[in-house]
Amino acid sequence: MANCCNDNCAADAGSSPRYRRVLWIALWINAFMFGVEIIGGLLAGSVSLLADAVDFAGDAANYGLSLAILTRGLAWRARAALVKGLSMGAYGLYVLVRAAWGAFVGEVPQALTMGLVAMVALIANVGVAAMLYAYREGDANMRSVWLCSRNDAIGNLAVMLAALGVFGSKQGWPDLVVAAIMGLLALSAARVVIRQARHELAQTPAGRCERP
Repeated sequence: MANCCNDNCAADAGSSPRYRRVLWIALWINAFMFGVEIIGGLLAGSVSLLADAVDFAGDAANYGLSLAILTRGLAWRARAALVKGLSMGAYGLYVLVRAAWGAFVGEVPQALTMGLVAMVALIANVGVAAMLYAYREGDANMRSVWLCSRNDAIGNLAVMLAALGVFGSKQGWPDLVVAAIMGLLALSAARVVIRQARHELAQTPAGRCERP
């Protein structure tokens, strides 16, 4: 491009007005669903719902970070992706610890509340994932956004299955198993994002021109 230094400053799909609108919509949906799942998780006594609520909060912050660095160079976007990858890893560790604590306490959550809240969350996340699908093969920052939305939708389906398991068994272990799976999924996604972000940073020599 005429006003760019190398291809890293070139305008691409990630800086399009449509992608920016999608990120704003995703941010507000995730912020709203954080409140819904915190309340639902506390009412139901569900570890998997509370874990998903924390994930919604983290995703809202990540979408805001993506918006802040959207028009910057590849190195800035890779640094943001690295931060998001580390936060995804921290979330995964938190969920695993919380699940272990839930197993120690032995609380049985309310299956009906779990299922209803998870269904609302699934509708929200499938909508966000559908909007972001076209951008799933971008740089590390765009890929991290897509992975967050994909993992959330998978997590909601898993919580719904856990609700059925709790309802059928009258025990809390299905909720804890799903929470643990969500934690492991977050750790796996964090590894992918961090690896790609580090690769992109390595491909950006020091001193290369970037947008301010």
